[in-house]
Amino acid sequence: MTARLSPTGAQARVFWGLPPGHYSWVAVAVASAPTSALTRLPNALTIARFLLIPAFIVLLARAQGGHDWAAGIVFGVAGVTDQVDGWLARRWHVESEFGKYADPLADRLMIDAAVILLVAVHDRLPWAALVIVFGRDLLLIAGARFVAPHGYEFSVNFLGKTATWVLYLAVGCVLITHRGDSWPLVIFWIGVGLAIAAAVVYAVGARRAVGRKSGSSRKSQVEVDP
Repeated sequence: MTARLSPTGAQARVFWGLPPGHYSWVAVAVASAPTSALTRLPNALTIARFLLIPAFIVLLARAQGGHDWAAGIVFGVAGVTDQVDGWLARRWHVESEFGKYADPLADRLMIDAAVILLVAVHDRLPWAALVIVFGRDLLLIAGARFVAPHGYEFSVNFLGKTATWVLYLAVGCVLITHRGDSWPLVIFWIGVGLAIAAAVVYAVGARRAVGRKSGSSRKSQVEVDP
């Protein structure tokens, strides 16, 4: 059997060995699938974001007044990898259990580290920011542990992802501006508001899912044990 590629490379035409003039061609789609090495790239980017966290902490801890371009660049790179790894995983259909949990965890650790240092060390953000951001993350962690036995799993929705993007942008702007510049704080509080709204959506969804599961369990028990 002889195989020939069309000039565009988008199809493979297969000749089944029939006599000349009696060729039978079969169009076979050739998908632009990545190589096996590239399929590991999304998770590699997530791991790289974890590795950037200690470097970022050192740079920001040494910064004068919470203003440091190097820390801002590292933080910005982390934000970009957050967008790229998820996009590649979805495009190549290589979503994994590791990425499902590690990707948002890396975001939380990077943003929380920045908020801690900007509040406690450099006084660039108000204490209320630390309380709200940490309180939200702790509630989500506790909530996830509570609903997991009921078969419900939190998945990042668009609102939550948007909140993360805005927080990355806001904290990055704080890092490269000076004390007294108020406009980055406006972006930051918008991100906090979106994060709170996303947490409410998660909580409502979890409550409904657990309620449905509990209701179906009670119904099954009644049917089996009248």
